Amino acid sequence: MLSSGMTLIFSMMGVLNFAHASFYMLGAYFAYQISTAIGFWPALLIAPLAVALLGAGIERFGLRRVHQYGHVAELLFTFGVALILQELVMIIWGRFAKPYVVPESLAFTAFHLFSTGVPAYRLFMMATAVAMFVSLYLVLARTRTGIIIQAAVTHPQMVGMLGHDVPRIYSLVFGLGCGMAGLAGVIAGNTFSTAPDMAALLGGIVFVVVIVGGLGSLTGALVASLLIGVLQTFMLATSFSAVDLLASVGWTLGPETPLYELWSMKSSHAAPLLPYLLMVLMLAWRPQGLFGRRL
Repeated sequence: MLSSGMTLIFSMMGVLNFAHASFYMLGAYFAYQISTAIGFWPALLIAPLAVALLGAGIERFGLRRVHQYGHVAELLFTFGVALILQELVMIIWGRFAKPYVVPESLAFTAFHLFSTGVPAYRLFMMATAVAMFVSLYLVLARTRTGIIIQAAVTHPQMVGMLGHDVPRIYSLVFGLGCGMAGLAGVIAGNTFSTAPDMAALLGGIVFVVVIVGGLGSLTGALVASLLIGVLQTFMLATSFSAVDLLASVGWTLGPETPLYELWSMKSSHAAPLLPYLLMVLMLAWRPQGLFGRRL
């Protein structure tokens, strides 16, 4: 969900939003505050909308002013926004995690798979992510609004001559991308942790997914996120090492072997490095990503 929002902003505006994970964090905190007052389900609607409005305002009164100075200025601006949002969250909500919990209506086990219980809320998260992806694809590919948005990227002057407000379209796209990040925060904050470091924990992996999938490709963002998630889960669940693999075919490595500590490292320990290794391999083999188009 995070990667889709970032991909939308980059593909429509050419802006690589360094503050994207911060909007994810805001979505979780807004949802926590709203759910404390009126419940989770109203928060599911209100929090992403609030984040989208905030993102549109930042684009209108900040990002638009630096757009004329090129991509470096945009990167510096969004990086500054991320730092400001981080400090504001700590000032308002403090430095400790908040008790944002899964709603009672979804706090049960849906079914068991291989003797492991699958929580209903996990299914809700997956269904929400798929629904968001399908809705976004249909809007961009099958509606008049989507055609106007795509045309504003490649031919902004022509779209303006046809009577459409191109700057307002950019604000709409940036706000929509931020709102998608906020929605991800709403449904993930109570599963993982609603804390000031949640943006830093996912910020790096979002860029990896976007690069592996292909900059500007929604399909690539979906496939890359699933690929990285499956590979990481497999490495964590199996927890094997190169020594174990070689022993299974009759080769034995002892402590005297050069770099034995590296060969004996368990896959569960190396799992956090897997996405970045995959990104490096992708940049070396196919720089445009799985579904990106070579310029």
